[in-house]
Amino acid sequence: MVHIYKTLSVLVCIVLAASACGNGVHSNGVTVDPYYLTGSRENREQLENLFALLAGNNSPESTFAIVREIANNFTREEEFSKLIHFLGRRTINNPDDPYNSFYLLKMAYAYMQMDSLPVAKRYFDLIVRNYPDLTVSGESIHLASLNQLIELTGDWGERVWYYQELISRFPDDIDQGAAWFMLAQAYERVGNWTGAIQAYARYLPHAGPAIPGFPNAHAHARQQVDFHNSPKDWTFENLPALVDAVQYALDAGNPALLRRYQAKVNFFTRSWEQSETDTSRVAEINLANFMRGNRIRWAENVDSSSTANEAFLRTWGWPQHISTWYFYFRKINFPSDPEIHGRWEWAGIYYGEKF
Repeated sequence: MVHIYKTLSVLVCIVLAASACGNGVHSNGVTVDPYYLTGSRENREQLENLFALLAGNNSPESTFAIVREIANNFTREEEFSKLIHFLGRRTINNPDDPYNSFYLLKMAYAYMQMDSLPVAKRYFDLIVRNYPDLTVSGESIHLASLNQLIELTGDWGERVWYYQELISRFPDDIDQGAAWFMLAQAYERVGNWTGAIQAYARYLPHAGPAIPGFPNAHAHARQQVDFHNSPKDWTFENLPALVDAVQYALDAGNPALLRRYQAKVNFFTRSWEQSETDTSRVAEINLANFMRGNRIRWAENVDSSSTANEAFLRTWGWPQHISTWYFYFRKINFPSDPEIHGRWEWAGIYYGEKF
């Protein structure tokens, strides 16, 4: 990786001391393309001086410093077309210039300012795939490009590769938790379920601040990993079979049988007012304590609010201040295991009447 330090102090002194004729012909005889002279008289003179310096016999580092100052000038003046033209010519005419990745980065940002996002994306991608990395002012060119590419791409397959690059190459410069979680999300989008589970597992040790757009990130990842590692022997082929089994266990007053039908992973108990992220919910209940000596009744059919993917069965007669419980059943969404995907499980209990 090439490191570039600020070397403009001497250059600025030279520029301020230089003179210009103001017509594109510098006092030292260098002709400057008038296309590049823009802005106020003072700015045009500064550009003439910089282009005159660029025409001299400079070291690679000095040449880079001059080119960067010219590019910064165009950026300040919002002359993005001139910046792109200038840097584009340099990269074409100097294909072995070690600083071309920086010039391409400046061009990509210029295209973003011009709302040419697809073109900007192509330049960021070109930098990462075809040019060596540079560190300018403490920032990696490849790291900056990858962060932009993740935002610009609509292709989840590309996003997988970009996140893999971020994690493998810049582990100390990124939020690893967010990167692993978003990689898992990208894997899901492309149907790589094994990769998704592995990425969720790598995310969990790094889970920390909330991930924008994913308030339930930790719970989702934990559910996916735990479910993957479980025997899944509590699932039913379809909803009617599950409802029949639960109703039979209730009618028989058999808590042990009923316990067999509970999901052994991610089972919840909460009131209707509690959200999925509410950590005060209780995950373990002793059904025998509630069923002993009590006749628990149940509805013949699931609630009318049930859908193709989730269902609610009203039960009542539980010996506590909230005597009505709704059993929550859901269709399992787990494409990584085709034999389990689409089956049904008893996933939780809601306390109280539905509202």
